[in-house]
Amino acid sequence: MPSMLDGCTPWPPEFADRYWSAGHWRGNTLENLVRGWALQYGPRTALVHGGTRLTYANLNRRVDRMAAGFRLRGVRPRQRVVVQLPNVPEFVVTVFALMRVGAIPVICPLSHRASEVSHVARVSQAAGYVGPSTYEGFDHAAMAADIAARGAFLRRVFTLETPGDASPYGGMTTDSSGCHYFPLASVDAPPGPAVAQSADQVAFFLLSEDTTEDTAEGSTAAPELVARTHDDYACQARAAAEAVSLTEDDVYLAALPAGFNLAFGCPGILGTLCAGGTVVLAEDPSPADCLATVERERVTVTALEPAVARRWLDALPAAGADLSSLRLVQVGGAPADPETAERLRSGLGCRLQRVFALAEGPLVLARPAGPGETVPAAQGRPLSPDDEVRVVGADGEDVPDGEPGGLLARGPSIPRGYYRAPERNARSFTADGYFRTGHLARRTPDGDLLVTGRAGAAEESA
Repeated sequence: MPSMLDGCTPWPPEFADRYWSAGHWRGNTLENLVRGWALQYGPRTALVHGGTRLTYANLNRRVDRMAAGFRLRGVRPRQRVVVQLPNVPEFVVTVFALMRVGAIPVICPLSHRASEVSHVARVSQAAGYVGPSTYEGFDHAAMAADIAARGAFLRRVFTLETPGDASPYGGMTTDSSGCHYFPLASVDAPPGPAVAQSADQVAFFLLSEDTTEDTAEGSTAAPELVARTHDDYACQARAAAEAVSLTEDDVYLAALPAGFNLAFGCPGILGTLCAGGTVVLAEDPSPADCLATVERERVTVTALEPAVARRWLDALPAAGADLSSLRLVQVGGAPADPETAERLRSGLGCRLQRVFALAEGPLVLARPAGPGETVPAAQGRPLSPDDEVRVVGADGEDVPDGEPGGLLARGPSIPRGYYRAPERNARSFTADGYFRTGHLARRTPDGDLLVTGRAGAAEESA
């Protein structure tokens, strides 16, 4: 069995054995799940984006052909490739295709610019970049070209062209630094032999919440890379799908960026596909687009952040959209104030669920509140029965229930360290493997967790 990628922190063997024995980890890679979905749900609709609809069988075929195209263009197993795409089918296909090659996608929010993307490319030693040529007025291809010219690793740039693009990288070209440019649509070839892979290996990287790094050029945003394995992320998405009772009949609207943990696997895109449901991809979370999409596609489940939820609420009276298909809205991100939560539940006429989700893995889900019920203030219970959670004071000792403290967690879907970040790991993880989330919380009398916000430096160093 191949070793964990250098720079990653593996789970200790006794914990890995425990998670295997409990059935949390099942030894199937994420890209192989796509093959299984194609066999089980073949003609059902997997992805919707505007007028584009992909069945499960077509999704698997496109993943197969794009994987072969990546191999043809020099992408190799264990190479890292930064993926910075909007909520379009190409995002899903690209991520799974890279995993099928054995490469490791580094999923980067579309809003990140040169400072963050160059940092991510440098830390991951990314061999490639996949992004739009231009998007909403920003030239991603030019940014990638500049990063490639400054470093020794990034040598392949794949651009998603859209109608009207006038990018100089619209065809296959090579620049003076030796970087090759390909339209993403050209990454297509007849499928070849499958690459042997292990589910305990890194499947992809998510990015942590931005931190500040002081460099010679000044302070810059420096997110850490969070390594998610096939086993741990499949466990999270599957358990989250079960927790919200997803079925083949559900339609999930990815209104938040697809690369966010909440939208990708809480249960999000991956959990919905695991259940045989349909994922509708929305590039813009604004109510003008999304409320009409909920009506048109008969969306049943979605996830929002409080700011987006308030925009939906403000637009509801004038929208006149039929939202009766909605059965559940998850609210994550910053804690929603009680008034917004109650307005959202009553305004949308569906169940509301508070969620606490980080890229690093702690996932806490509240009991959904239905019509006539008060929305719980707490985020609820950890996802897995084998998630271990502590609330500690500045001395690192557990505080009594009801008192606030720093939130610590470890479990089958909580990585044991950031990638190539030993100093940050020493601050963010305890010697016995608990992740210091950087958030304050307290336990309610019912045993639920109430996350109250970001912790200060004192709490984070406890």
